[in-house]
Amino acid sequence: MVRMIVGPVAGAAVGFVYYKFIGCSSGACPITSNPWASMIYGAILGFMIAGMGNSN
Repeated sequence: MVRMIVGPVAGAAVGFVYYKFIGCSSGACPITSNPWASMIYGAILGFMIAGMGNSN
């Protein structure tokens, strides 16, 4: 259960870091030009990666 909380939180943090240091400043990139979009995308990926280990 902890992984299902930590995964999205860590993913959102990675998404924000990606936006901050690599993101698109011109606005042409729909995900990386907006910090919220980057964080949501990262949280979804974090949730999916965290859930990969639960094959009970």
